[in-house]
Amino acid sequence: MPLDVTDIRVIMALLMLGIASYTDIKKREIDDKIWMIFGGLAVFLLFFTPNIFNSLTTVGFSLIIVPIAIFVWRIGFFGGADAFALIVLAALAPESTFSISQVNPFTTLLNTVLLSIIPVIANITRNIISILRHEDIFKGFENDTRKNKIIAMFIGHRSKNPKFSFSIEKREGGMRKLDFALKNADNGEFCSSPDTWVTPGIPYMIYILGGFIIQLVYGDVIINIIKTFY
Repeated sequence: MPLDVTDIRVIMALLMLGIASYTDIKKREIDDKIWMIFGGLAVFLLFFTPNIFNSLTTVGFSLIIVPIAIFVWRIGFFGGADAFALIVLAALAPESTFSISQVNPFTTLLNTVLLSIIPVIANITRNIISILRHEDIFKGFENDTRKNKIIAMFIGHRSKNPKFSFSIEKREGGMRKLDFALKNADNGEFCSSPDTWVTPGIPYMIYILGGFIIQLVYGDVIINIIKTFY
């Protein structure tokens, strides 16, 4: 059975996100040429759809993700490459799914956000295990508040030799203090100081790839959960 344009769009979208994720892991940066190539391909494929007007309407509706992606990028929650990935994805494979579930322009993003909770679970599990082993994970932070310590246990961990992580502590008057100020994903520098509280710098592109795959095989996780109860 020959592939139709929709199948080609999905394959190209997976290829784009796969290349971007691999590049992000290896180099911690992504060449903008990727978005230019696949963005151009998205336009090219429009001319091979059975009804170009309907396709333009679908793509146009999917592109309402653009202002959201740009806003989240500008506040520093994720990088410019992540924003471009969501934008090009909306044009390349708009609302694509092989499931019977309803999807919308925000499905990949929402699935991505849910996946990004995984490190939080990993952090709290790791910290609880350390405490059960009687490790003093807050040594040197005796003057910090209990609230800050609880927050730190969710968003980070104490690392002896941090790699690809961002520091969540600072020095004030010679004392160590936990610091949860939002680091810009494009400009933030990885921590190289030993024995530091850090938050993992996992490439967000991996979550976007995962969110899109979930959209393809399962649909919108949040909508499906809501439908389960109502």
